Amino acid sequence: MMHLRTHPGLKSVLIISPFVLVMAALLFSHCAGPDDGEEALTGLQEKALAFTAPLPEDAFEDGMERCEERIELGKMLFFEPRLSKSGLISCNTCHNMSTFGVDQLPVSIGHMWQKGPRNAPTVLNAALHNSQFWDGREPDVESQAIMPILDELEMAATEEHVLAVLGSMPEYVDRFERVFADEEDPMVYENVGVALGAFERILLTPYSPFDNFLRGDADALSDKEKQGLQVFMDVGCQSCHGGAALGGGAFAVFETPAERESGESDLGRFDITGNELHRHSFKVPSLLNIAQTYPYLHDGSVWSLGETVDIVARDMLNEELTEEQNEQIVAFLKALTGEIPAYALEKPILPESTPETPRPGFD
Repeated sequence: MMHLRTHPGLKSVLIISPFVLVMAALLFSHCAGPDDGEEALTGLQEKALAFTAPLPEDAFEDGMERCEERIELGKMLFFEPRLSKSGLISCNTCHNMSTFGVDQLPVSIGHMWQKGPRNAPTVLNAALHNSQFWDGREPDVESQAIMPILDELEMAATEEHVLAVLGSMPEYVDRFERVFADEEDPMVYENVGVALGAFERILLTPYSPFDNFLRGDADALSDKEKQGLQVFMDVGCQSCHGGAALGGGAFAVFETPAERESGESDLGRFDITGNELHRHSFKVPSLLNIAQTYPYLHDGSVWSLGETVDIVARDMLNEELTEEQNEQIVAFLKALTGEIPAYALEKPILPESTPETPRPGFD
């Protein structure tokens, strides 16, 4: 975003009549001021824009086509429970659009009441992250989206099951053929991820008070929220929580208080890379909509946002916040709550099953 600045002015004038002085002042004021309808950025806005940015319209990258039919197919698949073995669990089960893309549980409940090992992060704004999952095992939302479907603890399906379900319903067959018309075989498992990814790339939540503040509205934040932003920067939170998503772009070594107390800590990214430097390392979560995406931390062990702020400040930044500082930061974090796209909140009507549609399995 361009920073608007005042004109530096003239260094010296030799002879100026009163009339010329008045006219020059008027002309200078008109030419040097911000464009119509715009205001000069405050110092606090400029400091914020040094580590973050307003949210874009969507998260499609250069070279990616924004195909509305593909997005609609992805939306249907996101809400489709028959992709799971039980016919009960969909992507929306753990990433509920009505509760800001999470299930608000410490860890999600999957196939046959099995529990996953980690808290389900929000799907909102996830496409802006540099990698997916807490351990960063997948590079993008397209590859991430197809993993939980096959996980035995989550949706417990197989590729064969998914393709059999989709292939049994003429509407899905027709949609895949239209969306992937340039492919010899449109109905392949990888295209399930491509469609889901297209839907996830529009799941951004702009126009929070902070987003509006970044867009130039200096009054979008209250005085307390501005104080919280200043404290947020003063203690160094932005060193990890940067970028448009305020997170999702780095990893940090972190053990939760519950893990330290139990003596059983998640190894995090180490399980993926085997690198000792990655032991107990996790992706830094996005702070967007953080007030709505409780409980917190990778094990979902803390329900209070204020308590989480104190834990992270102490363990990651070696900062003991005062009660006032904590309240100010929490006020700022609440100002990060944006708007869920209305389109994502409108549940699709899914095709009816046919005699060929695989029946639910509960083993």
